[in-house]
Amino acid sequence: MHPVLGGRPRLIVAEFRVGRPRCPIGDSRVAPGHEVAIDVEREIGAERARNRSRAERLEIPADVWEKCESCGHTDIREKFAKNCNVCPSCDFHRRVRAIDFAHILLDAGTIEETEEDLRSKDPLGFPDYPARLKKARANAGEGDAILTVTGTMDQMPVNLGIMDFAFMGGSMGSVVGEKIARLGQRSLEKKFPLIVISASGGARMQEGVLSLMQMAKTSVVLSQLAERGIPYVSILTNPTTGGVSASFAMLGDSIIAEPGAVIGFAGPRVIKQTLGQDLPEGFQTAEFLLDHGMVDCVVHRHNMKQTVGQLLRHMSGKPAATGWASA
Repeated sequence: MHPVLGGRPRLIVAEFRVGRPRCPIGDSRVAPGHEVAIDVEREIGAERARNRSRAERLEIPADVWEKCESCGHTDIREKFAKNCNVCPSCDFHRRVRAIDFAHILLDAGTIEETEEDLRSKDPLGFPDYPARLKKARANAGEGDAILTVTGTMDQMPVNLGIMDFAFMGGSMGSVVGEKIARLGQRSLEKKFPLIVISASGGARMQEGVLSLMQMAKTSVVLSQLAERGIPYVSILTNPTTGGVSASFAMLGDSIIAEPGAVIGFAGPRVIKQTLGQDLPEGFQTAEFLLDHGMVDCVVHRHNMKQTVGQLLRHMSGKPAATGWASA
């Protein structure tokens, strides 16, 4: 037992350090080899607490992070969301939930969902289809592969349909076709312009020929809009393929595509095998289609609302301040 320090634990300063070098009794100029008293357990506990506190301050839940599918850039989800889900590193236009796209285009506080009670059934008794529908509704947060709403865009009343690729790849079944048809009928009745945002892999195979019928159903309604001179703007996002690209997606008075969007009917691999030759660089991209006259413009998501608003005002023949008449 030390004659001054008694029975408290002793520490040789030159041989042990806990955290930053310091003298536990207030004198930092302790000579190497000098014995001083220190509560080792208390010092270790305090250092662990400091480290734990620093770790807690730096810790971010794993599900907050998202990665760009194009360049691999990783960032917090909130930063992607504030940028309209466009990668801040490579400008890749990532997929957007249907309701989020509605908020991008329409004025705040004006969005009202329509036909929300329509739900896909299983008319053919296709194996596992009911279970897949249930899972898709949980994943996408929508009743089906399209969300239909009314609202205003720069104070202009519009009808808007947004396809959600998260719901079974945005496949077009009976409900998708019916909701677009009803939205078109609403535009006919109110004389409001129609906007449809496409993101789809094509017709839904689980509904067979019933899904193919939706190509004709939607096309008929759009032809009625054209006869009445009511504008229809089609926005193509990544991807827009199959039966959707062969029907309402390519029938707009103005067809707008997002940068880099894949747009086509059959996939490039199928086309290459059929033709037996290599395909041009950039084949089936928005930019390729623009160069070949298949779309009218390629517009960045940040500028989409402004561009569509200008087009609608131009097609209405009215200045920006007056908007659209209700009758």
